[in-house]
Amino acid sequence: MTITFEDIKRASGAISGKVPHTPLVRAASLSDRTGANVMLKLETLQTTNAFKVRGALNKLLSLTPDERRRGVIALSAGNHAQAVAYHATQLGITATIVMPETTPWTKVERTRNFGATVELAGETLAEARDHLNRLIEDRGLVLVHPYNDPLVMAGQGTIALEMLADAPELDTLIIPIGGGGLISGMAVAARKIKPDMEIIGVELERYPSMHAALNETGAESGGSTLAEGIAVRDVGDFAVEICRSCVDDIVLISEAAVENAVATLLSQEKLLAEGAGAAGVAAVLQDPARWKGKNLGLVICGGNLDQRMLASLIVRELGRDKRVVSLRFRIEDRPGVLGLISSALGEQKANILEVHHQRNFLDVPAKGAVLEITIETRGPDHADQIIAFMREQPYIAKVSQFGAGE
Repeated sequence: MTITFEDIKRASGAISGKVPHTPLVRAASLSDRTGANVMLKLETLQTTNAFKVRGALNKLLSLTPDERRRGVIALSAGNHAQAVAYHATQLGITATIVMPETTPWTKVERTRNFGATVELAGETLAEARDHLNRLIEDRGLVLVHPYNDPLVMAGQGTIALEMLADAPELDTLIIPIGGGGLISGMAVAARKIKPDMEIIGVELERYPSMHAALNETGAESGGSTLAEGIAVRDVGDFAVEICRSCVDDIVLISEAAVENAVATLLSQEKLLAEGAGAAGVAAVLQDPARWKGKNLGLVICGGNLDQRMLASLIVRELGRDKRVVSLRFRIEDRPGVLGLISSALGEQKANILEVHHQRNFLDVPAKGAVLEITIETRGPDHADQIIAFMREQPYIAKVSQFGAGE
């Protein structure tokens, strides 16, 4: 089975008025850094803050009266779950979402708030899938697959229709790959509209599933990642064949590149994206010279980033930029030294954020102590200036720097 351009046009008509036509905006900072004209498709502005609503709705609208009466089911711990829950509720269809028991509670609650019944089963997706199959057999529920379904893929392809309508000058699309539904639908649409369009997929180095399928390398996938939305071990059968004929290249990105992309979008473009949503940006920043002079269209496909993770990313990025620096001092353990250090840091215009005093390390002399101080600086040059100044102070035996958050 495959999808055609006509399928995507029908999907566009079906979901029109029910799914927003999201903005395509120029990323000025990214364009300046890369020498490319970078346009961002903000699927983060969908009702569920991710592109999945398109394919889910197109599938749900295709159901027969009998299938609607029976209800639908999906296996997902993320954006697909919320998309199915939201649109099923809007259409008056009962939705059951199966999630692993390890799913963060905020995702469970949000899916329930969209109107679905959530069933937690198993520690892994494989165990949850066994439960899903039993429910389908016992209750006759209709499966809404997150990517390996032509109607879902056609729905996702409507993104390319909108992007090329808004910016016909685009010559390259950079698209994240999880299971392959998004890139498949978009590639079919783009190839029809602009046959010479360059289509680039993006996968994690830790999850190179489509890359391995196309090159028949059998690469292993696994490991934790910030971009869990594209951490997929098995891509869709339909998607592999479409990508084989329509996708020009697949870029593999590192975990560090994902983290940098999320932070860059937040700090430079003032956009919040989850790890998978920032994958296209990661590919561009990882090798900026490759894209110079091109008109790039990037899909920011999701913005559901946990607040705790967002806070951690911000602190880590401040550490990389030496805006937040942690210093370790070996000092004489006598009255007044802490005050001297505090005054010296103040003299250098460093803002003290945190102080930890430790006397009991065995590698410290009995009359000595270790002082760890986290400071805020104006940037790398200011941080280096502060460290050099503190190393000259006679009451400090040694100064060493360690990463913020260590």
